[in-house]
Amino acid sequence: MIDAQAVAALRNRTLGPEHKGLPPAAWGSTVYEFLSTAPTFEQLITPALTLDNAAIDSNVAAMAEWAEQEGVLLAPHGKTTMAPQLWSRQLDAGAWAITLATIWQVQFARSYGVERIMLANALVDPTGLRWIAQELDRDPSFDFYCWADSVDTVALMEDTLRSAAGEAHVNVIVELGGPHGRTGARSVEAALDVAHAVAKSSRLSLAGVGGYEGALSHDRTPAGLTNVRNYLDELARLHVELQSAGTYSERAIITAGGSAYQDLVVDRLAKLAGERDGGIATSVVLRSGAYIIHDDGFYAGISPMIEGRAESPSQHALRSAMHGWARVVSHPEPELALLDAGKRDLPYDEGLPVPQRFAGPDARVLDSGATISALNDQHAFLRLPGVRADAVAIGDVVRLGLSHPCTAFDKWRLIPVLDDADAEHPRIVDFIHTFF
Repeated sequence: MIDAQAVAALRNRTLGPEHKGLPPAAWGSTVYEFLSTAPTFEQLITPALTLDNAAIDSNVAAMAEWAEQEGVLLAPHGKTTMAPQLWSRQLDAGAWAITLATIWQVQFARSYGVERIMLANALVDPTGLRWIAQELDRDPSFDFYCWADSVDTVALMEDTLRSAAGEAHVNVIVELGGPHGRTGARSVEAALDVAHAVAKSSRLSLAGVGGYEGALSHDRTPAGLTNVRNYLDELARLHVELQSAGTYSERAIITAGGSAYQDLVVDRLAKLAGERDGGIATSVVLRSGAYIIHDDGFYAGISPMIEGRAESPSQHALRSAMHGWARVVSHPEPELALLDAGKRDLPYDEGLPVPQRFAGPDARVLDSGATISALNDQHAFLRLPGVRADAVAIGDVVRLGLSHPCTAFDKWRLIPVLDDADAEHPRIVDFIHTFF
């Protein structure tokens, strides 16, 4: 499903000053050579972003086991990490495909030999469409899907592909949206029109229906959950109508996904998996992406896969596999310290970082009242209400809980992986290369 040799070759890449946070002692060495020196966290330069190896393994296993238990396929969204090393771990654990968001991301994934890709977006770029047509002809084992949400989209794809070389058909998922949501046909009736246009096409094949329920709610309030359930029920209705009418020609996929409502996706859609009507088999595909890293913010607050959460679909809980680390560089006022990490280093779109503890042998836990109140480009404002002035010293390193892995990874070309982020002296056991 992915070129293991190409992934392994990333350890032969040379480290240099372009890799933020690495010590000069690493420059000029390959990843493999530097790791052979048994480096530790203390050698990194702050600010730093690190991953926790054990947490990644646990998260990958938890989602894979749960998806298998519920009878759904997993096509994790690769845009979260844009890291072939992590895609490989997901595929090795049984993921059916990798989901991506742009045609460039698809091209990059193909350079690493990913054999099955879902582009969770419309493909209307002429150059991209012609490239896909050529790639499908070049490699008959390449299994590719893209989305369409209007008859105009289908017409544009058809016109472009008629002028493209080759005869391969492009698999299309009809996208259903919802009021005030993102892309997607705004009604089942409009989506049926799109599906019928695809079915009549000479270069497109109707492969199923799908969409993104996460655009319709941002919480787990009763109203938010009702919005998601209603949307998923409409998606199921669209699929059943197409199946009953014999519109599908060979197979059918119904896909939804995110890392906030996977329990509802399974509850509303998993019963459709394996059903047959006129010889057509249905697969339910879940496209969660953030689960492999999870977080200490947005997803920790909304994911159903949290230990002790009543609606949890599984005994397997997710845990945060990423942390920020920043050093106190200024203590200009009582109850205020400035850290050397800011918007260029840490995510902030789904909540500001949360101070957790100090690094080092004593691993002191920060007072529960400590907060990050703001981020500048290269500074974080650490507020310390009621904390003695001498409790935080210039040079102390603070571990930060982060929210939203998608906007953490895109700030780093190379991310150190620790054996255990809670250890007194964490060891660096790998480096993850990102490609944004």
